[in-house]
Amino acid sequence: MKLKNIFRKFSLITLIFSGLLISACTQLSNGHHSTIEKPSPERLTQLSRAYFASGCFWCVEAIFESVNGVEEAVSGYAGGSAANANYRAVAAGLTRHAEAVEVYYDSTVVDYPTLLKVFFGSHDPTTLNRQGPDAGPQYRSAIFYQNASEKNASVAYRDTLEKAGVFSGQIVTEITPLVKFYPAEDYHQDYERKNPYNPYIQAVSIPRLKKFQAQFPDLLKATAAH
Repeated sequence: MKLKNIFRKFSLITLIFSGLLISACTQLSNGHHSTIEKPSPERLTQLSRAYFASGCFWCVEAIFESVNGVEEAVSGYAGGSAANANYRAVAAGLTRHAEAVEVYYDSTVVDYPTLLKVFFGSHDPTTLNRQGPDAGPQYRSAIFYQNASEKNASVAYRDTLEKAGVFSGQIVTEITPLVKFYPAEDYHQDYERKNPYNPYIQAVSIPRLKKFQAQFPDLLKATAAH
């Protein structure tokens, strides 16, 4: 059983015995309030999109949403062979999908190469089918490109990192065309922000987010910089 699922089961037990406390605590996470303004459906159609996978989507969504110019990040599944995807099937490794995020961004504020910087700078791309405590192909490092420009930029950025020896091991990030993105179930969306006292969020997601924020303060929204 994956560590994230163990933590989730533990958190449900905690919720039963201390529901009121948890409810009060979920109002704050990493310095930002649990109720933030989301872009309207009309605004979303005006934004560019990008697709990445780098481990637990709870973590990845929170990281991208802290970046200036990113207006929304949606947790979901991409890169699989099955005709559909849901959490139970993906977690069991039955579909070959990865936990991924759909990033909605204003290209006049942040460009695709900067999103690549966020992607490679917020996880270890040298671990095959693993990120932190989570193991399996659903946690693999992957970039799902939509066109030749994104593909070329991704390959060039990866090769630059390799030549510079930024990482001690070989980068194993998949760079593959996006076929379809399936949004995850509603309870997965904004999970880190809504559940800051979940044990997995405390032990994995928040430290990972804080590490990224400390390394790249110039990329953050004013509300995320702390």
